[in-house]
Amino acid sequence: MITINRRNLSLAAGMAAAVALTAGALIASTARADSGLPVGRPAPAFTAMDSNGDPVSLSDFSGRTVVLEWTNEGCPFVRKHYAQPPGNIQGLQTDAEADGTVWLTVISSAPGKQGFAEGTTANQWTEEHNAQPAHVLLDPDGTLGRLYQAKTTPHMFIIGSKGQVAYQGAIDSIASANVADIATATNYVREALASLAAGEPISVSSTKPYGCSVKY
Repeated sequence: MITINRRNLSLAAGMAAAVALTAGALIASTARADSGLPVGRPAPAFTAMDSNGDPVSLSDFSGRTVVLEWTNEGCPFVRKHYAQPPGNIQGLQTDAEADGTVWLTVISSAPGKQGFAEGTTANQWTEEHNAQPAHVLLDPDGTLGRLYQAKTTPHMFIIGSKGQVAYQGAIDSIASANVADIATATNYVREALASLAAGEPISVSSTKPYGCSVKY
């Protein structure tokens, strides 16, 4: 006969909770990553196919501000910023378009990996979320992602009108998947775009991106 000791059960439960917390902390810590792409350098040139099968080159937008947003529809951190309401990324996209800024969403998930999408699927997801990018770029072999050293989804890059990387990193200051945190976070992308539009220096030009790892 097996005797169940309540004290041992309590200790076991405590240990299980500690393991769960440790695992959660590990997930949170590995969700953040540094990027080696330097701010202030010329943005790497590229040509990629968009979700409609058309080639899109960075040079197509010479003299304009360009935003690159790495995304993965299955990532909870991405879902946070696309949740409606408030539709954080959609709002940024709409405001950027009104200011003449070009917003390019990039999908670098490899075939068989979370977030991989072909053109029809990518367009459907964009429509369902009322997203407003100028183009959705498909990068299944990861060429564009590795060129920009994109680490997470989302990972944001802003290229100024002179073709230099003006900002790279996180979308905002609170590294969580909780929609409620959007309201109190500092939105680095919005602030950087406002500074560029005003011809002012960007106060925070490089941060650690957070989210899911890009599924190369």
